[in-house]
Amino acid sequence: MTNGKPRVLATRHFPPDVEARLAANFDVQLNPEDRLYDGAALAKASAGFDAIMCAAGDALNAGTIAALPASIRMIATFSVGYEHVDVAAATKRNIVVSNTPDVLTDATADITLLCLLGAARRAHEGAAMLRTHNWVGWTPTQLMGTHVTGKRLGILGMGRIGQATADRARAFRMQIHYSNRSRLAPDLEKGAVFHANPDDMLPHCDFLSINAPMTPATAKWVNAERIAKLPKGAIVVNTARGGVVDDEALIAALKSGHLASAGLDVFDGEPRIHQGYYGLENAFLLPHMGSATVETRNAMGFKALDNLEAFLLRGQSPPDLVKVS
Repeated sequence: MTNGKPRVLATRHFPPDVEARLAANFDVQLNPEDRLYDGAALAKASAGFDAIMCAAGDALNAGTIAALPASIRMIATFSVGYEHVDVAAATKRNIVVSNTPDVLTDATADITLLCLLGAARRAHEGAAMLRTHNWVGWTPTQLMGTHVTGKRLGILGMGRIGQATADRARAFRMQIHYSNRSRLAPDLEKGAVFHANPDDMLPHCDFLSINAPMTPATAKWVNAERIAKLPKGAIVVNTARGGVVDDEALIAALKSGHLASAGLDVFDGEPRIHQGYYGLENAFLLPHMGSATVETRNAMGFKALDNLEAFLLRGQSPPDLVKVS
C-alpha cells in the first residue's frame, strides 16, 4: 500500500471510465498496450500489489496462483465466468475471488439472437457475396435459409441469459424447450417445456442454444452422439463457452448437411480456434463479442471495482464473492 491506497495490478486495458475510477481509488498499474501476461510474468509483475484485476483468458491457474507473492489478497475478474481462475487454489492461499454477474445478461442474449438469425438466414454468405462484388442481383432461389418464426428452440442452461434469450425468441413465436439443473418456477418458465434429461430435449430442437456454464459435466457436451439426436437441418448456437462444443463433431455435421448451420461467438482455445471453421460457409462466426457494448463493459468494470473497493477499502466481503463449488 502506497499513499494510503491499496495497490492493484490491471492485467488488461479496460474501458476508459473503468480505468479512471480504478486510478482514482487505488494505486494502480495499468496496461495501456493490452499486452498479455503468461503465468510466470503475471506472478512476477504482481510483486508488491494487494490485488489483481484480471479478465477472461488470463492464466490464473493453480501454478500461477501458487507463484503469486504473499501480498496478493484478492483477484477480481472482469467477467461472469471464472474458469480461468483456480478458485480452489486461491482459497487455499486465502486469496478472495470475485466476478461480475448480472450485468451481461441482455447484451449476451442479444448476441445469441444475432447468431441464431445470422446462421438461419445465411448472413455471412450474403455479406461475403456483396463485399467480394459477386452479387449479380436478386434471384428466386438465392441464399434460401431457415425460417425462424414459429420454430422450436431448445435452450441448454436456463439461467439469466437463457431466460433472456427465451424472452427474445418468444417475439418470433418460437416454442421454447429447455433443460436446466432444476426446473424453473412457473412465472419464470412462462410456458416453456422442461426436460429433466437434456438428451430428451434434442429431438425437439430446430434450434439449439448453448447458454450453460463450462463445467466438467458440460465439457464437449455437444458431441457427435447428441448432434445425431437433433433433427436434420437443425441449427446450433453457442454464446456460452467454446469448450461445451466438440469442434470436430460440429464441423463434421456442418459439412455433412445434418446441421444446416451454426452461429458461434465463443470457441475452445480461442483466439486459436479450430481451423476447420474458417472454410465453412454455413458457420456464422463472431469473435467473442457477446458483452461488447460500451454500457455493458462499463457495468462489468464497475462491478469488479465494487468488489475491489468493498474488500480493500472497507474490509467487507465482496458483493460478488466466488466460492469453491
